[in-house]
Amino acid sequence: MDSLENILNRTSIRKYTDRQIADEDLHRILEAGMAGPSCVNSRDWSFLVVRDRETLNKMAEANGRPAQPLKSAATGILVCGDLNRSFQGAPDYWIIDCSIAVQNMILAAHALGIGSVWLGTWPQMDRVKKQRELFGLPEQIVPHSVIAFGYPAEEKERKGFYEEDRVHYEKW
Repeated sequence: MDSLENILNRTSIRKYTDRQIADEDLHRILEAGMAGPSCVNSRDWSFLVVRDRETLNKMAEANGRPAQPLKSAATGILVCGDLNRSFQGAPDYWIIDCSIAVQNMILAAHALGIGSVWLGTWPQMDRVKKQRELFGLPEQIVPHSVIAFGYPAEEKERKGFYEEDRVHYEKW
């Protein structure tokens, strides 16, 4: 799939079939997440992959009502920042670095025919705390996002999102 077509046609998928994601496709999705840029190449993210149905349900509950797609997803990935690896000159860049990884992973999934939806965690500290407790995360590992992945059980048509009034040239 052409990169630009992939970006412009990706949609958030919240309903999934029972089909499992092949290990090699999951590896490609994770590889795409790790291929994104990070502040001074700190690579300050970590990924917790969940396929167990009971744990996916617990992840959904920990992230609240909007995370219900996890309950039918084949796989969930908790994207976390690793504060020990973050650039100490600007330590909060881990938040942006994780966001880039998330975007790359959902685009990779779409290119592979796998649906996904981003389910925010950071900066809602109640969600951060619940995910941290659920997985027994070390103190330096901070939950950033949950992504649900699975083969689509719904079809969505992407509408154009370009808004001319949001673009300014040379001055405001």
